[in-house]
Amino acid sequence: MQITIFGATSTTGRPTVERALAAGHQVTAFTRDAVRVSAQHDHLRVVEGDVTDAASCGRALDGADAVIITLGNGRHGLIREAGTRAVVEAMHDAGVRRLICQSTLGAGASRANLNLFWRHLMFGGLLRQAYADHTAQEEVVTSSRLDWTIVRPSAFTDEDVAGLRRGFDAAERGLTFKVSRGQVADFLLAQLDHEDFLHRHVSLSA
Repeated sequence: MQITIFGATSTTGRPTVERALAAGHQVTAFTRDAVRVSAQHDHLRVVEGDVTDAASCGRALDGADAVIITLGNGRHGLIREAGTRAVVEAMHDAGVRRLICQSTLGAGASRANLNLFWRHLMFGGLLRQAYADHTAQEEVVTSSRLDWTIVRPSAFTDEDVAGLRRGFDAAERGLTFKVSRGQVADFLLAQLDHEDFLHRHVSLSA
C-alpha cells in the first residue's frame, strides 16, 4: 500500500514511518525539514513543505492509497488544526479517501476518562492550547466527508506497556494513561487493513 504520513518527524511519526517500511508499504514522508527524516529505504520518498498549505501537501499525495496524520506541536496550538485542514483539502483534490488521524485521549467524550490531574492541571492549564488544537483538529476530520478514523492515545512512553486497552468508551476507569509511541504507530498502521473503526474515535491507553 502507498501511504503518505504527515508529521513524519514527530515523536510518533518517526516510528510510524519505520514500521510502515518494515511492513512492506511504500511511504511518502512529509516534513518541513527533510534532514530530520532519519529513515533510509528504497520504498521511502521524502517531501518537504508547509503542512498548512494545501498545494504543498498535495505534492505528497501522488499515488497515495491512504493518509496518516501524526502532527505534533508540543504544548502549542498552532499546527494540528491548520495542518489537518490543508491535508483534507489536498486529499479531496487528489481523490484520496482513507484518513487516519492521531489526536489525544481527553478530546471529545473521552474527557470523561481523565483523572483530575489530566483534566484540570494538564489540559485545563499547561496544555490548554494543545487541547484546543486537538479539539479543532477532530472537528475538521469528522466534517471532512472522508473515510476517517481518529485515534486518541494517552501519554507517550518509550517502552511498550502491558494491559493496553483499545476502543473503550467514556465510562472506562482505572487507566494508567500510558502508551508507547511504538504501540501507537502499530495501531495507526493496523487501521489500513481494517474498517472496524471507520468513522469512529478510538481511545488507546493502558
